[in-house]
Amino acid sequence: MSPTMHAFRAALLATFAAMASPSLAQDPPAAPTEAAPVEVTDDTRGLDEEIQSLKQEVVDLNRELFVLEEELLFPANTQVAVFLSVDVGEFFALDNVTLRIDDKEVANYLYTPREVEALTRGGVQRLYVGNLKVGAHELVAFFSGKGPNARDYRRGASVKFEKAVGAKYLELRITDRQRRAQPEFEIKDWE
Repeated sequence: MSPTMHAFRAALLATFAAMASPSLAQDPPAAPTEAAPVEVTDDTRGLDEEIQSLKQEVVDLNRELFVLEEELLFPANTQVAVFLSVDVGEFFALDNVTLRIDDKEVANYLYTPREVEALTRGGVQRLYVGNLKVGAHELVAFFSGKGPNARDYRRGASVKFEKAVGAKYLELRITDRQRRAQPEFEIKDWE
């Protein structure tokens, strides 16, 4: 998040807190000697509804700010997104993926058993989103885990791709190769 966006968000939250609880913005009143019964009137109900409305507006504004931040950080004409999918998973149990673009490590992800299960049931993970200039690039992915016969297994896959103006989508795919009883690692370029 940019420093300006962070400052704006902090100011917005401080304003909301002051509006939601005006007594926090002033000096605290003297403590009463006897507890007075609280009356629920139409004024307090109206105030509560107004506070709830303001809270919803803050949530909506926060959502809009998040979308704007994503658009500013990753504009569509320079965006590169890398996804990971697992098909079957009999011959390979995924532990870790390391992703390098143009010899620079951009992602390193360690999986929990629950995440691996979600991937084997058809889930797709957005592993990386970033910006790249137009031109030729190379993506290298390293996969670590347990292979056939529960042995440690580390394999890599690479692809050279051309980044044009517009978003670029790449998919890392782990599939089972039944004939060889081994996992297969490939990178698909979604044009």
